[in-house]
Amino acid sequence: MQGKWTSSCEENVVGARRSSWRVISSIEQKTEGSEKKQQMAKEYREKVEKELRDICQDVLNLLDKYLIPKAGNPESKVFYLKMKGDYYRYLAEVASGDDRDVVVKKSQDSYQEAFDIAKDKMQPTHPIRLGLALNFSVFYYEIVNAPDSACQLAKKAFDDAIAELDTLSEESYKDSTLIMQLLRDNLTLWTSDTSADDQESGGQAGGAGGN
Repeated sequence: MQGKWTSSCEENVVGARRSSWRVISSIEQKTEGSEKKQQMAKEYREKVEKELRDICQDVLNLLDKYLIPKAGNPESKVFYLKMKGDYYRYLAEVASGDDRDVVVKKSQDSYQEAFDIAKDKMQPTHPIRLGLALNFSVFYYEIVNAPDSACQLAKKAFDDAIAELDTLSEESYKDSTLIMQLLRDNLTLWTSDTSADDQESGGQAGGAGGN
């Protein structure tokens, strides 16, 4: 399926720039006091941000103009809407102010539309539905800073899949169980982070951690 090939290639390209952006942002913070180094880090970060935005916008245009309108079945529609949510999430990672608010809403709307279709048309054990739940929960945790919503979504997806393991097809067994493991790993991490934040702040949850 051409769309999935496109997704894989673009994810690799975007993933490299997201990693670079995180490293450069960290370096930029650590070079305080050295104006020259900080300026160099800032310029490189801005270059990576522009490349990331351009790639994401190209993918989003492709999704909106061709892939989503021509999706002929629920699996394809959910896959492409999830992809749309992902790429707006990547934009949210490097955006700020009003621009960030706009892309965060678009990401959430895309994930929600995909989620509504997936719940209605796909088995809880379907790898695309599970992958959507995984990424949507990461969106809540990392982008919206809503750990409770993230944990609820991830836990329900995991529990629903466990309850219907007998519907798991042989061909998707490996993919589905891998994503279920990732959901469980995230839940373990997020609940421990939330507990630690509660203890540190006397009952007030702190900011979301990355994964």
